[in-house]
Amino acid sequence: MADIESKLNRWVEGGALDAEAAARIRAFESAGVGSGRGIRWQSLIALVLGAILVACGVALLVSSHWDRISPGERIALVFAMVAVFHLAGGPAKERYPRTSTTLHALGTLAMGPAIALVGQTFNLSSHWPAAVLLWALGALAGWLLLGDQAQQTIALLLVPAWMVSELIDAGWGHIGREIYVGRLLVAWAILYLTFFDGSRRRIVRDSLSGAAVAVAVWGTALMVSGWQSYDWAHSSLPFGMRFWTWTAIAAIPLIVAAFHGHKGLVPVAAAVVYVTVLPWCYRTWVVTSTTFGVSFQRTLAGPNLMTYVVVAAFAVFLSAWGVRLGSKLLVNFGVAGFAVSVVWFYFGSILSAINRSVALIGLGVLFLAGGWALEKLRRRMIALAAGRRTAEVAK
Repeated sequence: MADIESKLNRWVEGGALDAEAAARIRAFESAGVGSGRGIRWQSLIALVLGAILVACGVALLVSSHWDRISPGERIALVFAMVAVFHLAGGPAKERYPRTSTTLHALGTLAMGPAIALVGQTFNLSSHWPAAVLLWALGALAGWLLLGDQAQQTIALLLVPAWMVSELIDAGWGHIGREIYVGRLLVAWAILYLTFFDGSRRRIVRDSLSGAAVAVAVWGTALMVSGWQSYDWAHSSLPFGMRFWTWTAIAAIPLIVAAFHGHKGLVPVAAAVVYVTVLPWCYRTWVVTSTTFGVSFQRTLAGPNLMTYVVVAAFAVFLSAWGVRLGSKLLVNFGVAGFAVSVVWFYFGSILSAINRSVALIGLGVLFLAGGWALEKLRRRMIALAAGRRTAEVAK
């Protein structure tokens, strides 16, 4: 900075630079913007690993002495866990903003176990989704007060997690509970994929996108499980429960997506149609088994041809809409979903119906030729999406 300062003074005195421009350069260099780019990822990894190690160490310390601590001391300890992290993050905010964000995130994450431990201490676990709701409210308060990306990410993950928890708890003993859970997961996954795509808040965008991709796959797997009944589940979900579930599946995501206009509303509406249709694409068959000389029959359910068609069609739509939005993420996700649906169809419907050697040859050809064709198409779509995004930015 001393060398830069002397040069700035000489340039200002010589008239090559005005005082305002010199002040901006001083502020830029003092902030260190653009410096240390090569070590940015190392610092992020250090912060993440440090947060994980601190959390694991605290959990191990608490668990090793938990049985010897009185109920009052337990309450004080779990509240101290939350308070210490947040109090430590406050003074570090000005000089070490990333460290401050990490400490505040640890405090918010510690809130969940603290709520659960308090409920366990006072035997308040009769309705466990309430603990997830309190945790989500705490994260929302942290997002409102701090405004950082870590708090926003935790809050936006906990809100649908609370909805899923309520559905799992209330749907116990009813047929179709897993299907409704899958519907809820897929609808919110598509909402997050489209709503935050292109956002400048990279931590929020990347974290929610990664979680949304995994959750969308999980939700689709739940929806194709069929409307199976078990010894503990014979009745369908009551009307009131279905009403509130569909409100969480369709109404809330559509209302939120409407803030992005038709570009955000159309994919979420397509996701609602997708989750409505897919669970009804199944076939049933009867299996006869013999146990200890006693024969009995079971009715099983699995995907039919329309299952693969619906999944592949939705994947194609996501890729096409990704090109329209200039979204590489949607294009890649749609292409991957289409490839998975084709391989799934091959293993589920073709592999068992032909000779094993022919099946292996066909599988190899499918991976080689199909993979080459899909990769070529994906690159073309990525180029189109990049061109559209560049054009929109230029406007």
